[in-house]
Amino acid sequence: MCDNRRLNTFIMFKKINVSLLTLLIFSSCGIINIRKSGGNIDRYNNYTEDLQVSRIQFAELPEPESFSQESISASPIDPELNRRINQIAQENNQDLFANGFTILIYSGVDRDKAFEIRNEVYSEFPKTQTYMEYEQPRYLVKVGRFINKIEALATYEKMNTVFTNSRIIKDRFLKFGEVKKEEENIDNVER
Repeated sequence: MCDNRRLNTFIMFKKINVSLLTLLIFSSCGIINIRKSGGNIDRYNNYTEDLQVSRIQFAELPEPESFSQESISASPIDPELNRRINQIAQENNQDLFANGFTILIYSGVDRDKAFEIRNEVYSEFPKTQTYMEYEQPRYLVKVGRFINKIEALATYEKMNTVFTNSRIIKDRFLKFGEVKKEEENIDNVER
C-alpha cells in the first residue's frame, strides 16, 4: 500500500516536471508569448491629478517683527541660570580627576614583561602617550587618555593590530595639568 502511494507520487511529480520543461521550451522558442505587465510609458505622459482638495490648509504666518541691535542683548536670559553655570564651572575646575577611557595593553604580575611591552609600544607607536602603573599585585600598561569611548576607538584599532589582547577600559586619571608629575614617578620606578 505504501509503495503504491510512493509510486503514484513519483509519477505525478514526473508529469509536473515534464509539463514545466515543455512550457519553458515553448516560451523560449517564441511559440508562447509571455508579456510583461505595465506597458508603454507614453500612455501616462498626459496624466494629471489635482490633490489640492485633500491637502491640509494652514493659517497664514504673521510677519516677523524687525529687531534693532539695541533690543538684542548678550546677557544671560536668567540671572539664576548664569549663577548656576558659573557654579558648575568652578566645581569642575576644583576636581583634580577626570573620568574617561584608556586602552589597556598589558595587565600582569611580570614586571620585566610590562617594561618590555611598554618599550615595544614606544617603538611601534612613538607619538602615542604610554603609561605604566602598578596596582598591587599587577602591572598595567595603558595607552592614551580619552574623554569619550569613540575617541579611543581610532587608537585602539591601531594598537589591536600589534597587541591583540588590548581593550578599551574605563579609567579615572588626573586632569591635563597633572600628567607630567605622574610620568616622572613612573620613570623613577624604572631606575
